[in-house]
Amino acid sequence: MQYRQLGKWGARLSVLGLGSYLTIGFKTDEETSRAIVRLAYENGINYFDTANAYNRGKAEESLGRAVTGLPRASLFILTKVFAPMGEGPNDRGLSAKHVKEQCHASLRRLQMDYVDLLMCHRPDPATPLEETIRAMEDLAREGKILYWGVSEWPAWLMVKAQWVAQQIGARPLAVNQPRYNLLYRYPELEAFPVSQAEGIGNVIFSPLAHGLLTGKYEPGAPPPSDSRAADPEQNAVMMHLYWTEENKRKGKELAKIAAEMGTTASRLAIAWATRHPAVTSVILGVRTVAQLEDNLKALDAQIPPETLKKLEELYPLPGAAAQA
Repeated sequence: MQYRQLGKWGARLSVLGLGSYLTIGFKTDEETSRAIVRLAYENGINYFDTANAYNRGKAEESLGRAVTGLPRASLFILTKVFAPMGEGPNDRGLSAKHVKEQCHASLRRLQMDYVDLLMCHRPDPATPLEETIRAMEDLAREGKILYWGVSEWPAWLMVKAQWVAQQIGARPLAVNQPRYNLLYRYPELEAFPVSQAEGIGNVIFSPLAHGLLTGKYEPGAPPPSDSRAADPEQNAVMMHLYWTEENKRKGKELAKIAAEMGTTASRLAIAWATRHPAVTSVILGVRTVAQLEDNLKALDAQIPPETLKKLEELYPLPGAAAQA
């Protein structure tokens, strides 16, 4: 396993992390969840990603049980706050009230004294930045969190947050969590350059585009019955962002390119995502032990220049085709 610095900060994260969205504590049963977490840990993964909103706290509870007995100092645990966790008017968002209450609730669910990083799951235009940042600073001073970060915030808002933190004497954000994959390269345009300039790490999610980069979906055919695409509880984002005949066709072409390298489309897509110098860690979302075993082999994939050229042609940077 390789480890990378969290931006300019002192913590080092495994280049592959383990996520729990739609998997641990939800679609993956308790026994399998524990087996996946233990296999990840045994293979050097120290970064485990979850959120209070994942199955309304069940993912945190399941992850907490799965890591019981492992040395706490060997783990980097990230959880998130923002999404609705109740029906009340203050049960959502990034107000100081919600941030503090949900941090404490997450710690109870995880059975931990602190989390390594608490993340603002999405921007909250209804709450002043200084309120959210001060709440993060207070939690850090209480020893409940070590770092704080943001997910899916635009680059300009990250810059503003850094300025606000400096103005009020609070610690700046340490990490950004953007969606990033061959089909979604937008972070390369603004988020990555800004994060590199500000010393912010990036832990990216959805490296396989919810499965469209595995090559398993056939153009002109419905999804297999046991796939994420066929499950209405899991496929909303996938259908909205990626589900097109063109992307399915590209997935099959990606599989051919990977086969020429002696690897799989999944491993190639993950290896590609780790290449960018702004990326600290790539979050894996697996439902089975076998999927994790396969994804871990992405660390062995060395992408030659000629393959990179093919990938650039197949999945160009947004706007590149128009500029050509």
